[in-house]
Order: sequence, then structure tokens, then C-alpha cells
Amino acid sequence: MTANFIAPILAMGQPPNPNQPAWAQAMSTMMPIVLIFVVFYFMLIRPEQKRRKETQKLIESLRSGDKIITSGGILGTVTNVKEKTVIVRIADNAKIEMLRSAVQTVTQRGEGDSTPSKN
Repeated sequence: MTANFIAPILAMGQPPNPNQPAWAQAMSTMMPIVLIFVVFYFMLIRPEQKRRKETQKLIESLRSGDKIITSGGILGTVTNVKEKTVIVRIADNAKIEMLRSAVQTVTQRGEGDSTPSKN
């Protein structure tokens, strides 16, 4: 797929003209490469930065009572929020402590306290 995408972009470059100054020839040669970097930025880098920011916002907004899914596929309910970890109830009388970064999705917001405890 990448070769099919890049070939038309590279073909857009002008063939060198012997009457052009050297800097103009260099610019016409560099233009497709610059265009490729711009396309990669807006198609790959920018959306990833946006996703990372949304994930960070999700992790910071965790509170007791939230139903979550972890990156390992564990479903549970947040019972306590600490500075870097959360306590998650995964079954009756079964709780685990995990890093906040392991939380992938909040499926349902709880009614608990919205401020994390400093334990």
C-alpha cells in the first residue's frame, strides 16, 4: 500500500530543468519528500497525539464506581483511586490493585467521589 501511495507523490516532482538555478532544482527535488512528511504528520502522528491526550484525560478522570475494562481484558469496578494506582473489584470479595495506565476504557461512570485519594 505504501508504494502505491508514494509513487504518485514522487511523480509530481518536476524533472530538472538545466536553465533553472541550482536552488530551484533542489527545491523541486525536495518538494515531494516534504509533502510526504506533511501527509504522514496529519495521517499518523497527529491522530496518535490526539488519542494519547484522550487516554490521559480518561485516566485522570477515574473515580470510584466507574466500570472499566483494562488493557488485559479484565472487567471490574473501581473502588478506590490512588495517585498512580486504582483498586478494582473484579468479583465478590476479589479486588486487585493496578496501575492507572492499565485502564483502557470506562464503560459506565459511577456516582463515587471525583477526587483521588493521596494514599
